[in-house]
Amino acid sequence: MPTRLSSYFLRTLREDPSDAEVTSHRLLVRAGYIRRQAPGIFAWLPIGLRVKNKIETIVREEMAESGAFEVHFPALLPREPYEVTGRWDEYGDGLFRLQDRKGSDLLLAPTHEEVFTLLVKDLYNSYKDLPLSIYQIQDKYRDEARPRAGLLRGREFTMKDAYSFDYTDAGLDLSYQAQRDAYERIFTRLGLEYVIVKADAGAMGGSRSEEFLHPTPIGEDTFVRSAGGYAANVEAFTTLVPPVIDWTALPAAEVHDTPDTPTIQTLVDSANANHPRTDGREWTAADTLKNIVLALTNLDGTRELVIVGVPGDRDVDLKRAEVVFAPAEVEAANPGDLAKHPGLVTGYIGPWAPAGAVLGDTSATGIRYLVDPRVVDGTAWITGANENGRHVFGLVAGRDFAVDGTAEVANVRAGDPAPDGSGPVELARGVEIGHVFQLGRKYAEALGLKVLDENGKLVTVTMGSYGIGITRILALLAELNNDPKGLIWPVSVAPFDVHVIAAGRDEIVFETAAAVAATLEATGREVLYDDRRKVSPGVKFGDAELIGVPQIVIVGRGAVDGIVELWDRRTGERIQCAVDNLGAHFA
Repeated sequence: MPTRLSSYFLRTLREDPSDAEVTSHRLLVRAGYIRRQAPGIFAWLPIGLRVKNKIETIVREEMAESGAFEVHFPALLPREPYEVTGRWDEYGDGLFRLQDRKGSDLLLAPTHEEVFTLLVKDLYNSYKDLPLSIYQIQDKYRDEARPRAGLLRGREFTMKDAYSFDYTDAGLDLSYQAQRDAYERIFTRLGLEYVIVKADAGAMGGSRSEEFLHPTPIGEDTFVRSAGGYAANVEAFTTLVPPVIDWTALPAAEVHDTPDTPTIQTLVDSANANHPRTDGREWTAADTLKNIVLALTNLDGTRELVIVGVPGDRDVDLKRAEVVFAPAEVEAANPGDLAKHPGLVTGYIGPWAPAGAVLGDTSATGIRYLVDPRVVDGTAWITGANENGRHVFGLVAGRDFAVDGTAEVANVRAGDPAPDGSGPVELARGVEIGHVFQLGRKYAEALGLKVLDENGKLVTVTMGSYGIGITRILALLAELNNDPKGLIWPVSVAPFDVHVIAAGRDEIVFETAAAVAATLEATGREVLYDDRRKVSPGVKFGDAELIGVPQIVIVGRGAVDGIVELWDRRTGERIQCAVDNLGAHFA
């Protein structure tokens, strides 16, 4: 039976919601798909659930094709499994924590690796049971500090998360590829462009990690790609390290007065004006070594400082720094942090060792000192002398100062060489729509998931994890498929196949429209029938444009002659059609 709009639980809005930042948020609220409950939390209304279910159906079909079986876990889970794996603390403030009436700690799950692992441990004990892939479609919870963009970054969201279980690394490779292939089929069916990029595993852990990103200017993720096929998000990008330089012919370092030069630009200007190069080339920011003090807050609450040296024409990317120093939280050191270390002279910090120190004994400041991978032995720099108004010129890495290691924290720029030698990279923005991980044995080892192999020996199971953001994909499809009047859903996920509008007041209009709706429904199509009698045709057309069903049948004054109008919202084409010939247009 067609869905009659007169009795359907749907109300559209004429005005945009005041908190809407992006098109999808604005249109999904106005068209009656979702309603805001709190920042980053939304209620799903009937028409929104129809689209959500269509996406989930496509995912389920491809998961079945990949050989995975569906299960379902609760969102409310006990603390203990997450404590065993360390993620009770690692997630920090991003985890929703609560207690029951007995004082037992619980959480709203951000992901479900632990309980999937324990389920398989409870039921399987032999290699003959493997490989196994199981998945669920379930709501997840993360206490986002700044929920934004409607469904694109919320505090509650729906995910499909799958997990594979094998007892050999070769088996994991096969399971991983099967899920990766399924993702490509899913996104192709949904009509979503995607780029597969190398990614950092983050709190998930594991070895191989790839993201499926949809390129879009509204994306929060920055990724790089080269014409030669390299692709990675900026957190996983690795710098092409230059060769070591022979420093034997380089002159000794010299300390010069450089008053009033607390910034790189003022330092470069002063160097060119007062200490010009002997080769005639001007000093640039790339000749300087910028030393940035970061504060790390560890899981136990302790706070430590670290200094990172990067070429002066680069800045520190805090997202990349978070990967390097995970699970600690990273931020720029504040004045209170700096005040505890008198050796830190703001604006003039450097690795210049104190007089009489043995190279490598200690950094000049007594604080751990890391450098960008481009700072290789033999490179010469202008950098702070740890004295107010003074800099060192010609300070050579490896000769004049030692480091405690390297850190990939500098920002990535267009034109940087891809680490695989495939050419310069370009930067783009994207939205993450899927992520696949080779978790390896991290969770199985922590939780004791072992099986007997062919020789009767206990071996630790190796795992993969595979996630797709269902509600994020819905928002992204809304973001991509609209015009100034409203949504225009792809056929594969549209809430209804056809929207029939009775556009008139005569009884023949409603009789014909009801017959058309019933006929189309009988052919297996899902029909939304606007049978509202006291609503003007203009309002009905406006609602149809806003709701976004891709094909519309308008039954108006032509009904008396057996004529209706077909309106394709995707192309804007409108044609007249005899009612008796309507089926040919929907074949």
